[in-house]
Amino acid sequence: METTKTFRELGVSEEILRALEKKGVGLPTKVQEEAIPPLLEWKDVIAKAPTGTGKTFAFGIPMIEHIDASSDDLQGLILAPTRELALQIGDELNGLLPYYNQTIRVTVVYGGQRMEPQIKALARHPHIVVATPGRLTDHYNRKNLRLDKIKTVILDEADRMLDMGFFDDVTKILNKIKNRVNLGLFSATISQEVMTVSWMYQRDEVEITVNPTEESKPDIDQYSITVPRLEKEEAMLRILRSGAFERVIVFCNTKVMCQRLSDDLRRAGIQANCLHGDIKQATREKTMAAFRKGKLPVLIATDVASRGIDVDDVDGVINYDVPDENEYYIHRIGRTGRARKKGISFTLIGSFPEKAKLDEIAKFSGFTIVPMVFDEYGCLMPAPAEEKHPPRRKF
Repeated sequence: METTKTFRELGVSEEILRALEKKGVGLPTKVQEEAIPPLLEWKDVIAKAPTGTGKTFAFGIPMIEHIDASSDDLQGLILAPTRELALQIGDELNGLLPYYNQTIRVTVVYGGQRMEPQIKALARHPHIVVATPGRLTDHYNRKNLRLDKIKTVILDEADRMLDMGFFDDVTKILNKIKNRVNLGLFSATISQEVMTVSWMYQRDEVEITVNPTEESKPDIDQYSITVPRLEKEEAMLRILRSGAFERVIVFCNTKVMCQRLSDDLRRAGIQANCLHGDIKQATREKTMAAFRKGKLPVLIATDVASRGIDVDDVDGVINYDVPDENEYYIHRIGRTGRARKKGISFTLIGSFPEKAKLDEIAKFSGFTIVPMVFDEYGCLMPAPAEEKHPPRRKF
């Protein structure tokens, strides 16, 4: 389905239009086209949309448009499940602000960082706060910010946030925002917890669904590679050493495997680093900055740690482990093939249970995942059972 309206036709201000033009953003995506007008009209919205469809601008633009910059009140709150996603949202919002005559202040607060810098930032009276639920609760309990003037609340990646155990924190926060005008829920899936929050806090909500089969579906060639379990690392090294990719994300299911692969790759002479829950926040931020700037070619991550990795020019994704959940696969491969660019993903299969799980994922998602094997010369070729052969690739 093609987008039929421009940002100007959606009622966006000249300041935002100039910022979008500077960023090279042309027509709105489907979720932006459907979410911006009702949010501008102060309506509640519940939106189901895949990763990489432009959800941050879908809720960020209306929130910015509603800000009264002459006031020092905190007027907008965005809750995110992880620090990486919170930081990414903050960066995206700030990228929309350079042409406003009056300064609109955005502050990001999250766990894992010292309280003092965040307290100083909150003392400068931000108009919008992007936060993880636990750290926002800490600041509220210490009276570092007030919630009584907030008009708009957004829960981004609401399914993952509520699934991670933040349900009580989120509902307690919403209960404290007495003057809220509208609430937006943005999610890749509509889980039971998301439906419960909608039922408790939304009224006459506008429902938006963007299916992966729409024009927003990323352009990604998807392959599986069957190798003995003990040869997975060698298969990954062949792909990485091929020279075909400048920036790759490797996904693992556990923190232990994530750290082990990172160490092994560095010993093999490949610049790599990892993100997982045991990494200190300062190190995580330094790693992500290097990856975004193109100084780190290989990033290895667990699913939770990867939330908020929003880099447009990731060449490829390697699933070292088959993900535990169907939705994780969609989130993982969605890190490549962004901004209308071609992407590629490889999933390494080392056992029959992994093959069965990947078959289930393919059926659930509707994706075509082409089975490949290494031949005796180290070339990737279609598995013998495949009838339709993609071009042979040398790795």
